[in-house]
Amino acid sequence: MKNSIAERVYDFLKNYPPFNILKDDDLLEISKQVSIVYLEKGDTLFKKGDAFNEHFYMVRNGAITSFHTNNNNVQEIVNISDAGDIFGVRPLIAKEDYKLTATANEESIVYAIPIDTFQAVTNNNASVYKFLITAFATNAYDPYTAEETGKIFADYLPSTSQDVVSFQTANYTKNPITCDFKSSLKDAAITMSTYKIGCIIVVDEDIKPVGIITNSDIKNKIATGLFPIETPVTNIMSTPVITNKKDLTVADGQLQMIKHNIGHLCITKDGTVNSKLIGVLTHHDVLVTLGNNPSVILKEIKRAKRTKKLRTARLKANTLLKSYLEQNIPISHIIKIISQINDAVTIRAIEIAIKKMPILPPVAFSWMSIGSQGRKEQLLFTDQDNAIVFQDVEKDVYEETQAYFLELAKMVTKSLNKIGFEYCEADMMARNSEWCKSVTNWKLQFENWILNPDEKAILLSSIFFDYNCVYGDNNLVDELSDSIYETLSKTSLFFKFLGRDALKNPPPLGFFKQFLVEESGEQNDLFNIKSRALMPLIDAARLLTLSNNIKGINNTSERFEKLAEIEPNNKELYQSCSYAFKALSKFKTKQGLLHNNSGKLIELETLTKEEKLKLRRCFKPIQEIQETLKMRFDLKNFM
Repeated sequence: MKNSIAERVYDFLKNYPPFNILKDDDLLEISKQVSIVYLEKGDTLFKKGDAFNEHFYMVRNGAITSFHTNNNNVQEIVNISDAGDIFGVRPLIAKEDYKLTATANEESIVYAIPIDTFQAVTNNNASVYKFLITAFATNAYDPYTAEETGKIFADYLPSTSQDVVSFQTANYTKNPITCDFKSSLKDAAITMSTYKIGCIIVVDEDIKPVGIITNSDIKNKIATGLFPIETPVTNIMSTPVITNKKDLTVADGQLQMIKHNIGHLCITKDGTVNSKLIGVLTHHDVLVTLGNNPSVILKEIKRAKRTKKLRTARLKANTLLKSYLEQNIPISHIIKIISQINDAVTIRAIEIAIKKMPILPPVAFSWMSIGSQGRKEQLLFTDQDNAIVFQDVEKDVYEETQAYFLELAKMVTKSLNKIGFEYCEADMMARNSEWCKSVTNWKLQFENWILNPDEKAILLSSIFFDYNCVYGDNNLVDELSDSIYETLSKTSLFFKFLGRDALKNPPPLGFFKQFLVEESGEQNDLFNIKSRALMPLIDAARLLTLSNNIKGINNTSERFEKLAEIEPNNKELYQSCSYAFKALSKFKTKQGLLHNNSGKLIELETLTKEEKLKLRRCFKPIQEIQETLKMRFDLKNFM
């Protein structure tokens, strides 16, 4: 005889995660053991402090409010679960008493699912466990514990796919061939020939690496007659060498090579040049391990002579980005790789443009990326934000000098547009005379923004605080930064304006834990993940690092990680903000690749229940960090 109640339970559960990924027979077995609980409005299902029981719960109809009672006996609503939502998962995960009270928000029907039966059926199912961890963390009262934060973001760690090899220890050459720093180049070349190797490490009497000689060095410096064959190796070796420790990963080695534009990493006992050489990791070692990798794309970029070639190479980066996301490579690594590629594209576009100019740049200059590229967070094709700072010149040649750089910028921004980076709608680009100035004029501009803040000043300065030198003289940017921080020390009012701006977007969830969507125009009913979730974290991180006089860190997640170091009392909150930003960035990027757009506007109906749970989890730190800003900068009467 058929169990009609179990079948009705089965028909409901199969539509919601994690039950929708179970086998039919397993789901039916669970459905047979489900108890049905009827609740009137105000009825309590369990209370804070109750011992955990053998069930967790899913709402069938109605809504269940979970709340915490604070020390002043005031109830604080933590979550409202509606149809299809799981709650009360803590017993399954933490094996501890309930930390919340659950009551019916209205007349409700709840399914009580026995833990023992569920565990027996879903044993060793990683996907089910991952979903329950997500549901657990989403409904937990304390969202900032290390245990919960670590587990919820397990989805953003490497999977078991083959690309996880990137995060294994690099297989470097042990006991590399070396020569003494007193040797002649001839002796070193003979050794290289004997062992059929393409490079040799120069060491001192303590076997510490002091330089490296490659076949290219011999070709360019000896075969051309610059030095005689008997010259000391110290005359032609590349020094200092770049070193690392023996336990570096393939990904770390790859990043070092990209960053320093080298093909060899010296492995030393303690990772520095001051300890004994124990091995060498070559670019070939990395290529053999990884196969296709960003180094190939970067080589294409550096060799490109036309914008068309640059576009082709940059499009390959999108393919690489998609592959990395599918294989759950950590988002922090993905960001570093794509940022290196974006910077390389910009550098090559500038180099090509300079060759087309009638003369070389008349004075030193720096091309600054601002906004998302300046923060090294630009994963997809977005609009351009850039500026030029050039060396001070005499007043009578200022306009002529500026005109040169405006023409250069016009060519570069045109190339970037052809590659796929849209023009900035507000024209915040180096081709605009407002964003192309001498270092002194830039100092005056920032001084005016900071000491005379208004809405426009805050908007413009917020964008420009996230700048990064991509090409040219970095000293000009350092000089500008020093001036900015000196001016900031003269005022506290500016931080209040920045704080008010950081609070312009409220937390992404409404009172009943519903997503706050756009309410007008073409964006009506769409969720703007950029303005409602990412920007509050970006703005908060910027304000807190500026007020703490933290220089040289522009990336949002890295800013929060640095704040966690210097403010131990808020460590868990800052770490939670950092993790949330990474997860939201990954989510936005996936949406952008899926819909071939920027990913910032999301149609909520297209998301699964699990995806919504992950988003809600990421939203938790936003409200807390905004409350922190209100208190720290005394903003309650400044809104």
